[in-house]
Amino acid sequence: MNAQSNLTTGAQSKQAVSQSSDIDLMALLGTLLDRKFFILANTVLFMMIGVCIAVFSTPIYQATSMIQVEEKGASVPGFDELGGMFESTSAAVTEIELLKSRTIIGEAVDALNLDVIAEPKLFPIFGGRSFRNFTPVQTDELADARFGASSYAWGGEEIDVFRFDVPKSAIDVEYTLISHGNGKFGLLDAGGEEFLRGRVGEEVTNGLFTITLRALNARAGTEFTITKQERLKTILALQASIGAGEKGKDSGIINLSFQHKNPTYAEDVLNKVAGIYVRRNVERNSAEAQKSLEFLEHQLPQVKKQLEAAEQRFNDYQVKQQSVDITLETEGVLRQIVKLETQLQELELKRLELGRKFKLSHPSYQAAIEQIDAVESQKKRLGREVKGLPETQQELLRLKRDVEVNNEIYTLLLAKTQELDIVRAGTVGNVRIIDEAQVNVSSPVKPKKALIVLMATLLGSLLAIVITIIQKAIHKGIEDPSEIEGLGLPVYSSVPYSEYQVKLTGFAKARKGKTAKAKSILAVDNPADLSIEALRSLRTSLHFAMMEAKNNIIAISGPSPGVGKSFISVNLATVLAQSDKKVLIIDADMRKGYLQTQFGMQWDNGLSDYLSGAITLEQATKKTQVEGLDLITRGQIPPNPSELLMHENFSKLVEEITAKYDLILIDTPPILAVTDPAIVSAHAGTTLLVTRFGQNHVKELELTRNRFEQNGVDVKGVVFNGVVKKASNAYGYYGYYNYEYKSDKK
Repeated sequence: MNAQSNLTTGAQSKQAVSQSSDIDLMALLGTLLDRKFFILANTVLFMMIGVCIAVFSTPIYQATSMIQVEEKGASVPGFDELGGMFESTSAAVTEIELLKSRTIIGEAVDALNLDVIAEPKLFPIFGGRSFRNFTPVQTDELADARFGASSYAWGGEEIDVFRFDVPKSAIDVEYTLISHGNGKFGLLDAGGEEFLRGRVGEEVTNGLFTITLRALNARAGTEFTITKQERLKTILALQASIGAGEKGKDSGIINLSFQHKNPTYAEDVLNKVAGIYVRRNVERNSAEAQKSLEFLEHQLPQVKKQLEAAEQRFNDYQVKQQSVDITLETEGVLRQIVKLETQLQELELKRLELGRKFKLSHPSYQAAIEQIDAVESQKKRLGREVKGLPETQQELLRLKRDVEVNNEIYTLLLAKTQELDIVRAGTVGNVRIIDEAQVNVSSPVKPKKALIVLMATLLGSLLAIVITIIQKAIHKGIEDPSEIEGLGLPVYSSVPYSEYQVKLTGFAKARKGKTAKAKSILAVDNPADLSIEALRSLRTSLHFAMMEAKNNIIAISGPSPGVGKSFISVNLATVLAQSDKKVLIIDADMRKGYLQTQFGMQWDNGLSDYLSGAITLEQATKKTQVEGLDLITRGQIPPNPSELLMHENFSKLVEEITAKYDLILIDTPPILAVTDPAIVSAHAGTTLLVTRFGQNHVKELELTRNRFEQNGVDVKGVVFNGVVKKASNAYGYYGYYNYEYKSDKK
């Protein structure tokens, strides 16, 4: 049984938590609905800001280019074997890094003078749009200056700076260049002082600054800004701006992109960088052939001299020996020796070439050494055969060998030189430009106008929602009667906010530090008002609540001023009197009481006068326009209201009036401000608190109850006044807004 009970309790607890969560979500939704006009206005405002940003933002254009990286370099037909010695294979990733290197970018910066930034001054906010939208019909046509602002560029203005040299201290400093008309210009410093003056096409210098303009198209008085940036800073910025990526994996296709507000500038920069990169690639691939060619060209003159010297020695010996001929045996040995010498020279060239490429321990280099050693051994063997020939034949063979070997070597070097020259001249590199840089001027990549407007609109909505939620979290005023009942105080009635009462008061809200004072009674002027219906319900609740009370006196107080105590007191008294009760209402707020205004009376001869003994009870009691309802006003403001209430005259007053009237309502000041309500409530059989919707906090109400309990007064219940119909409390509020029930009008 216990287990079943626990399960039931747990299920109910879960259901309660679920319902609480639902109510919180609905309350949050209601809070947003209450501030729907604020949220809508903020959203529209941000949307308009987004539209302005999208319209007036400078469009950014993107230039795109494509480069192909081939697996192998091109070769010359007939020289594949020779050309293969100088081929290189480059991955696309490596080529991308080379393309964006400081060497390539730096050369482009120098070639295009990119470290000099010269731009026309534009009118703030919408000047840029006017400048961009101007389309000249004739050459050098300029847009008319607006608003008399001729110092700004409005369309068609151009400047081309060929050279701008500044001292190191002036790097990254912005100067002003002003057009004087007819190609004349002046350079101004930060203070507006002109320190250089010249004409387009002429070099102007003062020793520190040097400037040369290629072109200047502007009316007299138009200003331009000109800055000499640090070269490395410009290079690094350009490196970061140029996008490069391989299209697909191992495709060898590199896509380049560069964004700038000037489409022509973007195309020029990207084409220049790509062109420099391709040229450097060709130079890199032909560098090895160039070095080999330089080596052979250095060797050729020496070999030629050696050949000429050998021929001279051979001819001189023949003359000396009277034209001795070489025998057939000697001729055969000679051919073998020449062949070995030629082969040996080729191997020696190969060894030198490999020695520049590899270390001495590399297998290719060692193989060349072994081949040279093998040829040397064959040469030594032939040398031993030569020693067996006659002395004349030996000398003739030696001289003839020198001639033949040097001739073969010279011919070989000459052929190699021509071949390398052809390879060097025919090298085209392993990269080529597929697509030149182009810009689609009809479709800028930035700004994304639709996205900007959408994001601004969403930001405005989100910001308004966050502000609403924060305000809701900060504002702790009670808006749900359940919060009051959570303190153990029953809510006898929830009185709706009355628009008609506002008309009676004269203005919707009281100024700071003052209380709205009605000139009439709502229960009399508009008895069908929802607020009065709520007070009739309160009348019924009081009938049962006062059955055990010690007397028929109801003390009405509140935690703070402005909660509507007087409104509740007067209209409740009127409602009670209308039910055939003899009712007395007393204004016990002898400091700021104003009940007399609602009845059209004066405050004199009131409670303070009676308590001080100046008048009698009959003199203090005044008849009102409501039948059965009498009034005791506050009287003259005394210096000691609390002491007067503690006087025995007040106890005497209570005894007299309880016998004369069916119900007595005493309107007291706020308990948290003064102690008067505690004194009055000690004589009353029933004490009610009035709290206002959205104004009083839970802690404030709890402190109010504690203040009464400290004085031995038990608060009977609470009247929740000024309830406003809100979406946030529509699901939890059980007041008269949801159940309005009016009579039919005929």
